[in-house]
Amino acid sequence: MATLNSFITFTGRLGNVIAYTRNGRHYLRTCPERVRQTGGTRRAAQWFGAASRKGALIRSAITPDLGIHCDGSLVNRLNSAIVHAGRNNHAGLLGFRFNPYTDTRMFFSQPPGRFKDGKLHIPAQDLPVHGGATRMEVTVIATRIDFGNRRIIGSDASAVDIDLEQPFSGADLFVEVPGKGTLVITLQVRLFVGNEVLLNRKYKAADIVAVVENVAPKVQVAVHHAHPLCVVPSAMVPVIAGQVIVQRE
Repeated sequence: MATLNSFITFTGRLGNVIAYTRNGRHYLRTCPERVRQTGGTRRAAQWFGAASRKGALIRSAITPDLGIHCDGSLVNRLNSAIVHAGRNNHAGLLGFRFNPYTDTRMFFSQPPGRFKDGKLHIPAQDLPVHGGATRMEVTVIATRIDFGNRRIIGSDASAVDIDLEQPFSGADLFVEVPGKGTLVITLQVRLFVGNEVLLNRKYKAADIVAVVENVAPKVQVAVHHAHPLCVVPSAMVPVIAGQVIVQRE
């Protein structure tokens, strides 16, 4: 591996040389003369490729609506989270931080409540003040993604400006994105002094706080025995109006 320091940079393959970027720096490496793959390594490579495509879909769906800058580690961190979660386990996205340096929970003395029926409730509380901020902007971003067909169905956002110099009496944020697919709920927090946003990465955050899956209605199966009828639920997952909701505590 070599570092590319030229003013002219490129990515991709050129002859037997591959150029790529990592954490904002440019590197070069040569192509291997021969690649030996077992069945296991081939399946792992295919799964990593699928995870990378899913990560690209999530980034293109959510990051345009964010008001924070995502650093160069986002691609690798998101792909790793998808790989570790396993196939079709979208709940594995829960808690993912678009800004790896700050968690949204640091901005509240009582965390926001559970996302339910299109509403996120922030309870009344004494809000901590960081960096001399006078105002806090809280935004809920809902993004519906059809992972099976690789489609972004739509998005919606709701925001509230909180005066940190006044008592906070609570707030409700409502979002709605109808359609099929997985609904990903992102909570974003930014701090301001007056009308100027604080640029320090410690004073802004965006985390995935809930994942809502559309599922088929729960069906009960009748099992006949010599004894009276026994009814067995087909699944033991929490379902609300045809949805499975997974969210951060």
